[in-house]
Amino acid sequence: MKVSLAVVAYNEEKYLPSLLQDILEQTYPHEKTEVVFVDSMSEDATAKWMREFQEMNKEDYLGIQMIQNPGRIQSCGWNEAILHFTTDVLIRVDAHSHIPADFIEKNVENLKSGEMVSGGVRPARTEGDGAWQKTLLLAEESMFGSSVSSVRRKGERAYVKSFFHGAYRREVLEEVGGFREDLGRTEDNEFHYRIRKHGFRLCMSPDIISYQYIRPTLRRMCRQKAGNGYWIGLTLGVCPECLSFYHLIPGAFLFGILFTTILSMLHVPVLAVLMWSAYAFLAVVMAVLSIISEWKKPEGTFYFSYLLLPFLFLILHVSYGAGTWGGLVRMPFWRRKHRTGESVERIKEQMRNGRTTV
Repeated sequence: MKVSLAVVAYNEEKYLPSLLQDILEQTYPHEKTEVVFVDSMSEDATAKWMREFQEMNKEDYLGIQMIQNPGRIQSCGWNEAILHFTTDVLIRVDAHSHIPADFIEKNVENLKSGEMVSGGVRPARTEGDGAWQKTLLLAEESMFGSSVSSVRRKGERAYVKSFFHGAYRREVLEEVGGFREDLGRTEDNEFHYRIRKHGFRLCMSPDIISYQYIRPTLRRMCRQKAGNGYWIGLTLGVCPECLSFYHLIPGAFLFGILFTTILSMLHVPVLAVLMWSAYAFLAVVMAVLSIISEWKKPEGTFYFSYLLLPFLFLILHVSYGAGTWGGLVRMPFWRRKHRTGESVERIKEQMRNGRTTV
């Protein structure tokens, strides 16, 4: 089976060299692998790293393409990859990631078993090993701090609603079309929702593992959470079916804070006491469970900064919730121009017309 590994990147000079080394170390035959680089008009050395990889390894691979993404955003970049890959399967990998040597091989095995769409779990990792980095990682990996999504953790082979790094047979893309280019952060959810609507299943295998680097500072992590929440709010206006209830919990929590605060100012504090007591209990319990789990690892240790986890949970939840409400406020106006997702049919039509090669 011939496969294409696609990477879309914008200003990723810090992480791209490591990912390029991961690609070189893949155990799946290079002569059956096409690499598709999509540069989103980067302003750093991202394109330079891609070109150097292309020049140094073009004889070893089935092909190495380098494509420009004038749309700049992620969804536009993936559509460029869909239009240009030339093999049986397209495998998507974020530039901000690490993939083990058997990543392509395991996906191919899953597809050869009869699946049409393959994916795996995506645990998080840090850039460094400092105490604060480890603390942020614990907050991100915790079900309470991040999400209960099964694709973040190991489990059983299962059919899921969405995952991060997917492998798609060409037939799926020809029938479903491309990504909605008017969505940000939630383009995966909407894309996978349409795949499921067309009758295809997303098979997640715990043997397929890829890692994504967390944001290295609390400020950047909060900004990321706020952006995620913002796009949840907007997406509710065009495709609420592609979201899960846990996407809405931070927004509901923030509403609860405001509502119970107003009641307390009106001398009705009971709901505020109940809500904050329940939240504090859950935050402490989940923090303790995360710390114990980390401590039990062979290389595990304890840092005093771990004691800040309950407060980190609160900060991340408020950031996400504030983003969600910001998106909800703007959503009625945004939806007027973004009802149909024209790029989906455009990509489908271009694929059917044969624009799938360079």
